[in-house]
Amino acid sequence: MDALPEFEALRDAAREIREHTLAHLDHYLERFEKRARKQGASVHWAASAEEARRLVVALCKEARATTVAKGKSMVGEEIGLNAALEAASLEVIETDLGEYIIQLAKEPPSHIIAPAIHKTREQIGDLFFRHHSGKGFQRRANEARELVAQARAVLRSEFQRADVGITGANFLVAESGSTVIVTNEGNGDLSNTLPRVHIVLASIEKVIPNYEDLSTLLRLLARSATGQEMSAYTTVSTGPRRNDDRDGPDAFHIVLLDNGRSEMLGGDYHEMLRCIRCGACLNHCPVYNAVGGHAYGWVYPGPMGSVLTPLILGLGEAHHLPNACTMNGRCQQVCPMSIPLPELLRKLRRREFGERIQAPRARAALWLWSFVARRPRLYHTLARAGVVLLKRLSGNRGGFRSFPFAGGWTSERDLPAPEGDTFQARWRRAGRRLS
Repeated sequence: MDALPEFEALRDAAREIREHTLAHLDHYLERFEKRARKQGASVHWAASAEEARRLVVALCKEARATTVAKGKSMVGEEIGLNAALEAASLEVIETDLGEYIIQLAKEPPSHIIAPAIHKTREQIGDLFFRHHSGKGFQRRANEARELVAQARAVLRSEFQRADVGITGANFLVAESGSTVIVTNEGNGDLSNTLPRVHIVLASIEKVIPNYEDLSTLLRLLARSATGQEMSAYTTVSTGPRRNDDRDGPDAFHIVLLDNGRSEMLGGDYHEMLRCIRCGACLNHCPVYNAVGGHAYGWVYPGPMGSVLTPLILGLGEAHHLPNACTMNGRCQQVCPMSIPLPELLRKLRRREFGERIQAPRARAALWLWSFVARRPRLYHTLARAGVVLLKRLSGNRGGFRSFPFAGGWTSERDLPAPEGDTFQARWRRAGRRLS
């Protein structure tokens, strides 16, 4: 970003593109559908995750498929597609290296860009040794180059025998009816050209007006996601194979998923629909970096997940996520779409309190804290007394292994004890010294 002087101008332009598209989403979706059908694609609409799963399974059955080669797709993770395909007796092979690793480990992704970032080389070596020993690899590998070579050798034959290829889409271009994927591996291209049927699974907010807008967004995406000027592959797919094409699928299907997006449109959380799934907010979030992606409990972790998950699954099921934030604001600073993530998290917190989703004890504690915080003299008096009391109770240990009403914290770690005065007392002393 530092090497791109116009980055802020690009960010403003990208925000305008996304806001314009969302303001006219029905128009651009209809235009996309019309152009895609004109190019020979079949377009299917899914209101819910269940409907999307049913559609994809039906398309695979219609193609008499037995094997599916799958590119990386967060929407696929969102709807639980793999389990549905396997329940329909289809063999599913994840072809993105990170997704392939966690598929072998039977784990969900821990990052939206680097799904296996929580795995060490040694752990991956163990997985490959167990799963690849019957495929001609008898020696345990731990070096990155060897592990990649193993995966490439195993997956190459899977691409060739797959009946159906399934990919996601980073963008949908309305002017041409094209889908776009942005990757750093060749697996996306192999998944959408070698199998005889290609299915694209994308959410409705991915549509953009034209290729000029695509160019603007691409200049932001890789920089924000992986620190590259441009990803290795940007692949545009427009309809099925034509008579003079050397490769490509015989049938091309696009499944457009809503799954709660329409309800967000024009509402309090409308700005979340600008998200381009770059992962920048995860990479700069101190909470995510401390606890990892699996702690968030669903496919979208970090700040963007803490907003999206309650909106898609329901606040009652995921109300803890907006509270797992320090409100440091770093996520908003680095977001290429300028999404006000801290403010959206605050809105969810206020909604949680207003709908009385919290436990009565938590609500009582918040009421008591707010009562004290609105009375500065009382607050400072209690803070000074608390510092003195906690320091004496901790003795020389520097912390507490158990503490009343803090079992959720002390079950995993010590609660630090105060080491000095309150912040206000130090501030006043510093002010006196300067004066």
